[in-house]
Formats: sequence, structure tokens, C-alpha cells
Amino acid sequence: MLKAFIVDDEPLAREELTYILRRSKRVEVIGEAGNVKQALEQIKQLAPDVVFLDIQLSEDSGMELAAVLQKLELRTDIVFATAYDEYALKAFELNAADYILKPFDEARIKKTVEKIISHRERQDNKPVSAALHHAHSSGRIDKLAISVEDRILLVSLSSILYISSAEGKTEIAVGDNRKYTVLEPLVAFEQKLLGTSIVRVHRAYLVNQDAIVEIQPWFHSTYNLIMKDGSAVPVSRTFIKELKHRIGF
Repeated sequence: MLKAFIVDDEPLAREELTYILRRSKRVEVIGEAGNVKQALEQIKQLAPDVVFLDIQLSEDSGMELAAVLQKLELRTDIVFATAYDEYALKAFELNAADYILKPFDEARIKKTVEKIISHRERQDNKPVSAALHHAHSSGRIDKLAISVEDRILLVSLSSILYISSAEGKTEIAVGDNRKYTVLEPLVAFEQKLLGTSIVRVHRAYLVNQDAIVEIQPWFHSTYNLIMKDGSAVPVSRTFIKELKHRIGF
């Protein structure tokens, strides 16, 4: 049973979503809140599997709460549930599991629930030894386990060019022009790959610094990284200092 928490400043909206989720018989609504402060306190205590989060709250922004939740050590998916579609891109940049619109459609919400449950089951069944294959006594990994459809693939870190996030999906680009699309959020890969040659250079990109062949200055003091396959990856100003320190340009 999926444990859900609802954040919305409209009591009727919370009531309607609770009703729909319970009708699925696969979700238990364990709490709700009307503002960010209340929500954050309860979510820390309850550790729900998924948070259904409105964006425009009366005094707060759901986006801000989502950003805070990303930094917590909680295995909590975020689904934005809002009346506004113009925030979809920003939502997926925050690695949201899904984005649903009001008025709520029961069939659409059921698909969201099934998607989250399926993803979590795959992660729970992933062999630990495959996810963490150590090559050296230092603890650095040389292979990454990724779930692709019904398979778990072991991908060599040296073959990875970059990992990107767009439209709610994460894409892993490797040599030979191959790309794997997975449901796991970008931030999860960032945490797994700490201490390796794969680093964050943009809110939507991780790159393998060993696969960079050229650095091109871009607008407003930013850069593009040209990878071994000729693709260009943007570097935002936030990450320029760290990249310069790593590769000395």
C-alpha cells in the first residue's frame, strides 16, 4: 500500500483527491496540510512514499517545498497536482514523478499511482550487489546498475557520457550513440555517483568529465561542454567554479 500525503490550501481539493486515491485501493492517505510549514513538519515525521503537492498555495509556493524535500534523506516521490500547466517544465526539473491537472481525472490519477508503485517495486527488487559493484578498495564504483523496462543493466561508468533530466524522465547517454531512459530521478544518480568522474554541471545534467573533449564559452559567462559523441551539454554559472577546480580550465 502506497502511503500518500496531500498538500493543498483548498480543503475541498484535498477531500476530492483523498477520495480518488482511496478508491484505487492501493493508496493510504496518511496526512494532509494546507501550507508549507505544516507540510514539512509532518512529512519529516511520517516519511510518506509520495506527496501530492499543489503549486500555488495561499501564502507559499509548492515549488519551494519540493526543493526542500529533495535535499532530505527521504525516499519520497513528488507529484504536482495543480490547476496550472505552465509550471510543468520547472516541476520536471525538480525531478517530479508526475504532474497532474485540476479538475482531477480519476483514470489519470490511477495511472500515476501505478507508475509510482511499479517504479518503487523495481527499486526494492534491485540486487544490492549489482547496484554497488566496487572495483577498488577505495570504494569507488566502476559499474552502474540501471532499471530498463524489465531488465537491470550494468553500465560501465567509463562508457557514460552524460545523464540528463527532461519531461519527468532521466536519460543516460553512453558510447555508440545509445541512450537509456529510466524513471529514477537525476538526484538519485548524483548521490550514487559521488566521488566518481560523473559530476553535476547543470540542474538537468550530470557529465562524465573524462568524456569532455572541448569547452566552449557561451552566453552570460556560461559554457557548453562538447562530449566525445559531439553532443553539447550546458554548464550553468552555479557549477562553473567547481568544474574549473576539477579540470583546471
